[in-house]
Amino acid sequence: MDKRSHQERHEAGLQTRREVLGGTYVDKSHAAVDEFLQPFSEMLNTYCWNDIWNRPGLDRKTRSMLNLAMLSALGRTHELKLHINGALNNGLSKEQIREVFLQVAVYCGIPAGVESFRSAREVFKERGV
Repeated sequence: MDKRSHQERHEAGLQTRREVLGGTYVDKSHAAVDEFLQPFSEMLNTYCWNDIWNRPGLDRKTRSMLNLAMLSALGRTHELKLHINGALNNGLSKEQIREVFLQVAVYCGIPAGVESFRSAREVFKERGV
């Protein structure tokens, strides 16, 4: 169990989030946090980005592949695009991302695959990949 204080875990999670999603995105997202969103933002950075993403059981590339598959299956296009960027930041290649989305198409259905490939092409174009 993580013995660090809640604040230390929050800061570690925020750092991981910056490394995966990029500082520009995180800064913009963090700037939009108001009183209403504050508890959610704290939970997101502490539990998601530290307590899960910083666990030693899986590396970041594997966690990225899982996120791509789950977000594709759920049809969460906005988050999917964000995590395609994160997957690239974590060292996944276009070919590896393609393999994830081919498997998504077989197990989650062709429409999920179509949307996943469409999202990836948009991100690749934006990033010049």
